Amino acid sequence: MGQYLAIVLLLGLGVLFALGSFMTNKLLVKGRPTAAKVAPYECGIVPSKEPPERFGVSFYLVAMLFIIFDIEIVFLYPYVVARAELGAYAFFEILAFSVVFFAAIVYVVAKGGLDWGPIRRLRGLSPAISAERTTTSTIRRVGADGRRVEPSEPGEAA
Repeated sequence: MGQYLAIVLLLGLGVLFALGSFMTNKLLVKGRPTAAKVAPYECGIVPSKEPPERFGVSFYLVAMLFIIFDIEIVFLYPYVVARAELGAYAFFEILAFSVVFFAAIVYVVAKGGLDWGPIRRLRGLSPAISAERTTTSTIRRVGADGRRVEPSEPGEAA
């Protein structure tokens, strides 16, 4: 137990420092939120309006795939170096992890998660989006505020 004394001591000091910081903050600082304090900070630029659209889910799927790919590389390198000592069990573990990662990539590609920019514009509308959908028939269209609505049929007024 003596060999873990330094780790336990440092863990205790870390917890005490964190609790002390929170208590000092509560005692010394009075909470007076203002619009500037609660606004999101973006490089000192004050936002003049809401962003035109939110990030799509495909952006986050690709980001998670990138993280999983990094983790796989971190696992593969030690396995390749010591594969003779690790045996068949480690091989099947690496194989299972790679199959799950490959299935995730296939899923993202099948859902169109990697179709951005010009590729998406060339493919046109997704089959899930109805052609009858307009700015008046949709609950809320992002960026449509203040725009003149074009008539959808020749005899219809704007």
